[in-house]
Amino acid sequence: MTYRLALSTYSFHRFGTGPEGKEAPTIFEMVDRCAEHGVEGIEILGYHLRELSASDLLALRGHALRRGVEVVSVSANHNFVEPDAIARRAQIDIVARWVDAAAILGAPVVRAFGGRWTTLPWEQFMAADGIEPPLPGHSEDDGFAWSIEAFKIATYYAGRKGVTLAVENHWGLTGRAAGVLRIVDAVDSEWLRVALDTGNFPSVPDMYAEMAMIAPKAAMVHAKTYVGGGLYYAVDLDYTWIGRMLREVGYNGYVSIEHEGKALPADGIARAVADLRAAFAAI
Repeated sequence: MTYRLALSTYSFHRFGTGPEGKEAPTIFEMVDRCAEHGVEGIEILGYHLRELSASDLLALRGHALRRGVEVVSVSANHNFVEPDAIARRAQIDIVARWVDAAAILGAPVVRAFGGRWTTLPWEQFMAADGIEPPLPGHSEDDGFAWSIEAFKIATYYAGRKGVTLAVENHWGLTGRAAGVLRIVDAVDSEWLRVALDTGNFPSVPDMYAEMAMIAPKAAMVHAKTYVGGGLYYAVDLDYTWIGRMLREVGYNGYVSIEHEGKALPADGIARAVADLRAAFAAI
């Protein structure tokens, strides 16, 4: 048993700012790196597409096809936990922009966030295990209501384009599996699924139980890897166990590598690919 592997462009996020060199690779060069590492797909952060026109996106789609790399997902960066209705609509527009980009690229999925209150600075937020107080005068129920309302609109738009939105377990409202399912179940659409991130349950009592709760609704899976030690933290992940769990729930989609280790990307990614191949081969 094995899974097709993709590489998230997040894995190259230090280029231009770290010891790898002063120049960040272009998105076309990132596709080339995927081919060189022998992975089947690429997951693209919307950040890496900001300057591209529709014709550029079509050129990128053709380049990926020629290199034998499938564009499997585009990742949006937004926040639906916003009390102002006009501001929430602007966040929906952000997701719609990346749905449009995904449709042009032929990517079936857009990764989306459930949202957070932003009442704590990021460092304090992480130190608090992704838990923060609501805005004054509001409650967690308000946050979920705003997020669910926004997802209903965004999901309807995505479905019209043939694109699935995938809510990631990513701190804030979706720091636990129950929060992810609260949103997905309330929206109740075939076009809203889950992006299971294996490294985003570092502080819960049983991270494998959390993963198992949302795995049946997964449209994609993020495999966090920490070669060289974690940049922010490291989680000891048993990918053979994770692979078996995914098989048991009938998941046959991509597993997308997010290298978040201190090793330089060229080395860290190569090791991550080899380790995942070996772990899945042992299933």
